[in-house]
Amino acid sequence: MIEILDTTLRDGEQTPNISFNSEEKLKIVKELFSIGIPRLEVASSLAVDEDKKAVKLITQYAKSINKLENIEVLGFINKKSIDWISETNCKTVNLLAKGSKKHCELQLKKTLQEHLTDIKEIVNYALSKNIQSNIYLEDWSSGMIQSKEYVFELIENLTKLPIKRIMLPDTLGILSPDQTYDLLKEIITKFPNTHFDYHAHNDYNLATANTLQALKTNINGIHVTINSLGERTGNCDLFSITTVAKDFLNIDFKLKEDQFYQLSKLIEDSSKIDIPKNHPIIGENVHQQTAGIHADGDKKGDLYKTKLKAERFGKEQEYALGKQSGTATILINLKKLGIKNPDKNKIKELTVRIRELGQEKKLITKEDLLKLYNQ
Repeated sequence: MIEILDTTLRDGEQTPNISFNSEEKLKIVKELFSIGIPRLEVASSLAVDEDKKAVKLITQYAKSINKLENIEVLGFINKKSIDWISETNCKTVNLLAKGSKKHCELQLKKTLQEHLTDIKEIVNYALSKNIQSNIYLEDWSSGMIQSKEYVFELIENLTKLPIKRIMLPDTLGILSPDQTYDLLKEIITKFPNTHFDYHAHNDYNLATANTLQALKTNINGIHVTINSLGERTGNCDLFSITTVAKDFLNIDFKLKEDQFYQLSKLIEDSSKIDIPKNHPIIGENVHQQTAGIHADGDKKGDLYKTKLKAERFGKEQEYALGKQSGTATILINLKKLGIKNPDKNKIKELTVRIRELGQEKKLITKEDLLKLYNQ
């Protein structure tokens, strides 16, 4: 089974001006476990005291439901980071290593061998604290393009250490779908016995497409966030990739899809970042038909519905009132208002009036429709 790691509470917090408090984080963790997400990255070590408080609350809760091993925290290649994580009772650290030669030499001012020595020391130190290590290869995508032999030597040495997963991020969101597939396939073929995760960023609006390609390579795990939160333009969206995987690749993550909209709204409220109305899967407009011909087709036989039915995601199908409205649009909305046998003489005039208001760019609610009908 391919693992999902949700990093809304870690990478999602790298969205500008987003910060979740400990109570919000705990509530979100409960909701994520509820819908069936197996792994949660919930904070960065060495952050503010509120984050340490949050991780303590989360690990206490996770332990009570036998999921302590499912909680992960980003850590750094130093003992202070491991001590911070140990104090929260978390048992899994995601260590941040350098996945490209330029990052290793220019940022750390170290050779690969020096970096590997540091990694080995911290992995063993974490193990002495009863903490399991995964490892991020930061800037892995650039590393594969510019310094592939560095990446291969790095991974070859990491496979000899007690590391559970190696996580491959497209840190700057620079890969195309074809590149993602080819580079991941090369890695997986070269190291067939190693668990690899893929972590996409959305700078070119390709995070979902790239993660879809990653799934085609038989990657062991993928990383997601809710509502595409994350650094800069965000990460691969949880709702989009799991729905696409199910409908196009027949990969079923066994998630409670009917809770997607509720979870999305929870993150919207907590983050204070509105979900774009045209956001795939859970945006307000996804399940709003505007054209009158679409309403007519659905009324006669669901002719304009796909697998992305509103109720699948805990939403309700709507038929927007505006300049494109037809008679079917009016009838469907009146029926929802409890008017099952409307006055036929009123419908034609009502349709014209709704279209006129739509042309004036006025918002027309069901309540407005009822008032107009009763005039």
